[in-house]
This record gives sequence, C-alpha cells and structure tokens, in this order.
Amino acid sequence: MARSSVVIGCGSYLPDNVVTNHDLAKKVDTTDAWIVERTGIRERRFAREGEFTSDLAVKAAEAALADAKISASELDLVIVATTTPDETFPAVATRVQARLGMTRGAAFDVQAVCTGFIYGLAVADNFIRCGQAKTVLLIGAETMSRLMDWTDRTTCVLFGDGAGALVLRADEGKDNATGRGVLNTKIYSDGRLHDLLYVDGGPSTTRTTGYLRMQGREVFRHAVTNIASAIEACAAGAGIAVADIDWFVPHQANQRILDGTAKKLGIPVDKVISTVALHGNTSAASVPLALDVAIRDGRIKRGDTVLLEAMGGGFTWGAALIRW
Repeated sequence: MARSSVVIGCGSYLPDNVVTNHDLAKKVDTTDAWIVERTGIRERRFAREGEFTSDLAVKAAEAALADAKISASELDLVIVATTTPDETFPAVATRVQARLGMTRGAAFDVQAVCTGFIYGLAVADNFIRCGQAKTVLLIGAETMSRLMDWTDRTTCVLFGDGAGALVLRADEGKDNATGRGVLNTKIYSDGRLHDLLYVDGGPSTTRTTGYLRMQGREVFRHAVTNIASAIEACAAGAGIAVADIDWFVPHQANQRILDGTAKKLGIPVDKVISTVALHGNTSAASVPLALDVAIRDGRIKRGDTVLLEAMGGGFTWGAALIRW
C-alpha cells in the first residue's frame, strides 16, 4: 500500500518586536529607500532579550498542533530546521519536545541554513514513507538577528526572526499522483561555494558564534539559477508541469530573487507568495511563515498544488511539491 505524508496542521509565530527600515537607519548608515529598492524589505521582527529560538519554535508548534487538532502525545518525531540554536548542544528540537510534553519518539535538528525547512520536509517525508514515523512535527525557527554585524549595512538589514511549523501524518493507500500529500522533494548542495555565504565563527574554529558574511551579487546569480533548476526537477519528478502548479512559496530572501526566478520560469507573479516586505529573510523559518500566511488568508486551498523552494549558505538548495 502506498504511504504518503499529508499536511494536517500549519502554524507560525512572529516576535512582537517590529523593526522598520527607519528604525535601522538610526543605528546603521542606510535609508528606507535604499533597503526597499534593493531587497523589497520594509520591516522585520526581532526576538526580544531573553526570547530564544526554542521559544519561537514552541509557539509555532503549538499553533500547528492546534490547527491539526492533535496533542503532542501523538507525535513520533520532532524535527527543527535552524541555524541559530539556543546552545551548541543539545538540539533545539529536544527543548521543544520537553516543553510540549512529548515523552516518546525522537527529536533532532537539521542544519541547512535557509534551505533547512526543505531538507527537514524531505527527512520527515522519508521517515513517514518507510514506516518509521506516523506523525511528524516539522519546525523552521530562527533568531537571525543574533548573527548580524551591525557595521555591515549590506547584510544586517536583510534578516529577521520567526518560526513556522507543519504537522505531517501518514496516509495509507493514497496514490500520490491524485491524492493529497508530499508528491516529491529534491535537495542539493555544493560545498565549493562556501565563501559566498557563511558565518565567520563556530565552536571548532573561533569558539565564538561569529557574524554572517555574504557576497550578495554572486548569491543572487546562483540563487536564480539553482532555484529554477530545483523547481523544474521537483515538478518533473512528480509528473506535473511547472505551469500547472497552483502556488509557489519561495524562501523569502530578497524580492529581486523571487521576481528573477519567476521570470526565468515564466511563473505569473500572482502565483508567488511573498512576505519578504514584512518578515525580511528569516532563513529556515521563511517558507513555513509564508505558507501559513497564504493558508490563513485563503489563497491556498484544499487540493491545490504548492511548490516550496529555498537556497541557503553552503550552498544548499531544494524544492518540495505538495498537494494540499
């Protein structure tokens, strides 16, 4: 019998601390016009002092569980995609597990930077397909504001904090060609491109957290090419034409990347979910945050095909196609 991973719940959480471009202009040599023209970002959320990645993750998880109408006791697995853990170890997922009251199964983190949620979805889908888990909580959660160099105006204005989550459950006997669920996932990486986007610190090297470093022009060039390729491969693997996909939920890195990818593939802009203006780049949290917005406002409906995609440091990139 075919086993598919059906999304039964979705939720998100944003810190209440709104930081506008005008707020940043008071501490960084920049302007609202400069940021909007180059990125499309107008505001973002920053976690407050004492508010951690695990706090954001738990809030998003609780919203997703409520939407799924299930309790944490029904979960077999918790996966958190993050590049900003509370501590070097243990995993954020284990802290979420404890706070949700889940006392069985397993919990671990996935680290693929901005592509983390797509990687996590591929992992969750495979656990379900092979019968090792029935119900999985997948979370993307980040406090990217903690990695910013506030003397580098080209990067510090881009990022924000937040979390989003999905609950996936095994559905026995569904044919993925016609039924709901994850239809296909494709993930990639190329470690040779490390120097284009990375953080210059870590336990093994500097014994510090470090700051985010990026060569923006090169990242943009690779992003459009790699993401477009991943979308095409993912759609082809599911036997669906890109033109027939109902909605595209991209990683919210930069409005120019969203527009460039859509143009390259001939995707109408009104089929692309964009929240970058209000959220900034929330790394692994950006895809589920944007997804939750489009579900709540009624754009994404039951039976729609939804393409999720992202690219991040490493480089990592990937795409996932879901029939909602």
